[in-house]
Amino acid sequence: MAARMVDLRSDTVTKPTDEMREAMVQAIVGDDSFGEDPTVNKLQDMAAAKVGMEAALYVPSGTMANRCALVAHTRPGDAVFCEEEAHMYMGERKGYVNIAALAPRIIKGESGIIKPEQVDEAVEGSNALMARPSLLCLENTHNMSGGTAWLPEEIEVTAAAAHRHGLKVHIDGARIFNAVAAIGVDVQEYTRHADSVMFCVSKGLSAPVGSLLCGSRDMIERARGMRKRLGGGMRQAGMVAAAGIVALETMVERLAEDNARAKKLCEGLSEIEGIEAVQPFRPTNFVLVDVAGMGLQYAEMFEQWKRCGILGHPRPPTALRLVVNRHIDDEDVDYVVSETRRLIAAAR
Repeated sequence: MAARMVDLRSDTVTKPTDEMREAMVQAIVGDDSFGEDPTVNKLQDMAAAKVGMEAALYVPSGTMANRCALVAHTRPGDAVFCEEEAHMYMGERKGYVNIAALAPRIIKGESGIIKPEQVDEAVEGSNALMARPSLLCLENTHNMSGGTAWLPEEIEVTAAAAHRHGLKVHIDGARIFNAVAAIGVDVQEYTRHADSVMFCVSKGLSAPVGSLLCGSRDMIERARGMRKRLGGGMRQAGMVAAAGIVALETMVERLAEDNARAKKLCEGLSEIEGIEAVQPFRPTNFVLVDVAGMGLQYAEMFEQWKRCGILGHPRPPTALRLVVNRHIDDEDVDYVVSETRRLIAAAR
């Protein structure tokens, strides 16, 4: 048996804190489908105020939140623009193409960052007779690039370009508070430039369930109807919303610790010959580890790590993603580095 277990597959593996569990037990609940759950309503009000928007909707997942936003901002047949490796394109497009009859259009960014002139080119080059351009989606932080954080001024100028063309702007902010911790700004420095934003309380913030979609009151009412059509209507959801309240109150600032430990992990792994450990130019809590220099495929490293109790997420063909979360401490980081060094030395 491994000396310890270090689960770096994702920050979705985080478990609720003791304070969250107690809040869940004590939660006052009602029927959220009727808008009568006071704890859900409190969470929604807190989320909207946090990002500086009029209203919010609590939904079971980030994917559902994004889908509700897409429907609320568009009409069937409209074109939706995403960065080419955005999760909303790579992981979610089949859902909204089938359900909402939307036409995804991609823009090649740099580590997930889209420039305003690229928005101009994409919109002006699209065929409005085939699909009316209506929405630009931005991802902050950007998953596939290794957790790149946007700067607020980048969001500002790119969103302004979209608005000039009459497009709405939605931020897929599943991990936006990791960006906030990395850049050292208030979240509203990002969200004031967008028409809607979603963020997860079930990733680094450690709540067990849920995401918040925030926007104008009218937009959220349209999104509420879509949530119901998707089967996302909830009853006594205050039981889990209570943990989301605690997450917003207590877990946002500590994300800086995850970002710092990810940097330490990357630096330690980078010192091992044959391993390429990298973070993007504006890093958060991800580390990408490539073992091509050892002549290995990701699956070989995955299995060797697993035998040592180290879990990562595959990025074929030769890389793995490591995501630092609140269950990872400095000793875990040191263990991953030392065990990896031992494994690589044994392989030579």
